Order: sequence, then structure tokens, then C-alpha cells
Amino acid sequence: MGRRNVSMMRLGRCVAFLAAAAFLLPFTILLMVFDQQYNFTYNTKRVFYQESDFYKINGTLYAPAFTITTTSVRTQYVFENGTHDENLLPRDKFLEVGARMEARRDYLRSECSRLGLDSSSHKAYAWEYLINRQYHVIWCNIFKAASTSWMYNFNLMANYTAAFLNKTKKVPLELARKKYARPTVEMIKKAQPDSITFLIVRHPLERLASAYNDKIVHAWPESFHDKMGHRIIRKYRKYSKDKAAPTERYPVFEEFVAYVLDEAKAKRTLDMHWTPYTNFCTPCKFNFDVILKFETLDEDQRFLIQMARLQDVVKPEWRNSGKGTNTLHIINHLYSRLKKSQLDGLYKLYRYDLQLFNYTIDNYYDIVQDDDMSSHG
Repeated sequence: MGRRNVSMMRLGRCVAFLAAAAFLLPFTILLMVFDQQYNFTYNTKRVFYQESDFYKINGTLYAPAFTITTTSVRTQYVFENGTHDENLLPRDKFLEVGARMEARRDYLRSECSRLGLDSSSHKAYAWEYLINRQYHVIWCNIFKAASTSWMYNFNLMANYTAAFLNKTKKVPLELARKKYARPTVEMIKKAQPDSITFLIVRHPLERLASAYNDKIVHAWPESFHDKMGHRIIRKYRKYSKDKAAPTERYPVFEEFVAYVLDEAKAKRTLDMHWTPYTNFCTPCKFNFDVILKFETLDEDQRFLIQMARLQDVVKPEWRNSGKGTNTLHIINHLYSRLKKSQLDGLYKLYRYDLQLFNYTIDNYYDIVQDDDMSSHG
């Protein structure tokens, strides 16, 4: 009788094990399929260069910035070949811009090392990145640095139609985030080996002036930035018998700068339109293949489009949503209203943006008004 009970117990355990295995098997298979698909997606390779695309400049042999090879697929860049396609760079110009990108990458790496920003004590941030796995491009979005144009391009690459994007009233960033989830640092680094990672930078003080003109001077009534402007006026507008107060309904530039510097000093989160871009792109923590600059944007973005083979998807169009007078025409006027001490504060705030991307503010010191002795460097 004892042996029979033991046998029954063993049989019961076997039945329970088989039932549990039958229940878990479908989930195990699904996990294996998803993992296989995930790895396949990230291991898909594309060819951007052939051996013939290596080139010499002043006797030095340069490898392109980004090389991926497979044994099954070989493709080449498309160059302007006499058809006068204004969206394509001719080969010589393409290689010239490629050398410029190489110099920018070298400079960034050197400054990151010199300033210690590539050390493990500095954290990487991924919040503003967009990863497109279909076209193998990764972009850190910097507001007020051609962000309108490239948000439009990334929405096109996310399969929104141009007709829809041109007529919709929805905010482009909101549309994009429906297609591009905010990534983690690990997601970016896993996608980078077969992707082109890029960002577009702009002189920090020009970007600040553009943000002021767009978001403060021309703020929509009752909008977030309009209400911000009223708060700035209440706190920073000075009224005295000796000097007439500004009559503008919006904060004048020196009031806006005083607000930005006080917010930074108090370590409060700054608006993304004027937050230093080193704070959220953390360019010393990721490897960038292409560094575009606002000053050479036309050539730079044509280079990027050809390098990523996007010429059939996006065009190097300029979609500036800025309002009012062109920023370059008002730079002198705006900064002539500041004191040297305020410019010193802006240098401190944007120091890493300036140093990492080889910008200077020396000429701005010729514009601002004198006050107490100031220094920068």
C-alpha cells in the first residue's frame, strides 16, 4: 500500500510538471521569436562605402567616417553627375565636407578629454534622441538649431506623408514621439554600430537670441511662454524717476537674460529652447558620425542625406518656424543692451557648448556695455 501511494505521488508530480510546461511553452516560444526579431533588427547591416571611396588629402589617406560592410550587399553613394541635381553634392565637395566632419569629430573628442567630460563621473542622457531603425539614423534634437526642418524629416521617415504634415495643426514633436519612443542610453548604444548618429549645433548666443525672438517676443497670447514673459516683467522691470522703463509688452532682452541667469544660478530646470545642449545631448558620452553646424548647414545636411542614402526620402529644405526679423540682423541690437557682467554669466552658462564645438564670444565683448571689470576664459 505504501509503494502504491509513492507511485501515485510521483505520477501526480509528473502530471503537474507537464501541465505547467504546456502552459508556459507558448510564452517561451513568443519570447524566443521576439528576441530573434530584436536581434535581427539591430544586426541588419548596410554598406555606406566601398574601398574606392577612401581618399587622399594632402598626401594623407583618410577612411570615411563610417564604414559598414557585408558580403552580400555592396552599394555606393549617389553623387551629382552632371544632371545638376541641387540636392546632391558632387564627389569632390562630398569628400571635402567629409574631411570637415572628420576634423570636427577629432576636435570634439580632444575637448571632451581635455575637459574631463568623457569620464565615468559624467552621466549620459538620452531624452532628446530619436532613433530611426528603418533608415539607420540617430539624431539628438537641439531646439533652435534647424530642429523644425529635421523634425519634419524624421516624421517623413516615420511614414507620415508630406501632404499630412503640411496641413496638420498638430505639433511636429508630438507627432514624432508617437513614432519614436524616448530611448534609453543602452538603446542608443545598441543601435549605433549600424547607424549614423548626428546632431546640429549653433553658436549658443545666436541660439539664445533666436529663442528669445521666437518664444518671448512673438509668444502666442496666453501661451506658456507669454505667461512666462509676464512673470519676467513683474520681477525684472525696473521703474525709476531717473530712467524711463521699457514700454514693450514683452520682456526686453536684458530682462530675459537676467531671468535665464537667475534660473541657472538657482539650479532650476531651464526651458529646452535655451538649455545648454551639452546638458541633454551629452556629446562626450556618445560617438557622433556627423556634426552639422548652423553656419555651414546647407552643405552639411546635403552630406548627411547622401551619407545616409536618404535622398529619396528627405530633401535639404529649410523649414524655419522663427518669427519676425532674421536673428542675424538683430544680434548686435540685442547684445548691445547687455552689461559685460551679463555676458560673463552667459559665457559661464554656455561654456561647454562653446568649447566643445569651437565657438568663441570674443566679438560679443565689443558689443556689450561696460560695467564692472569682467573676465572670461
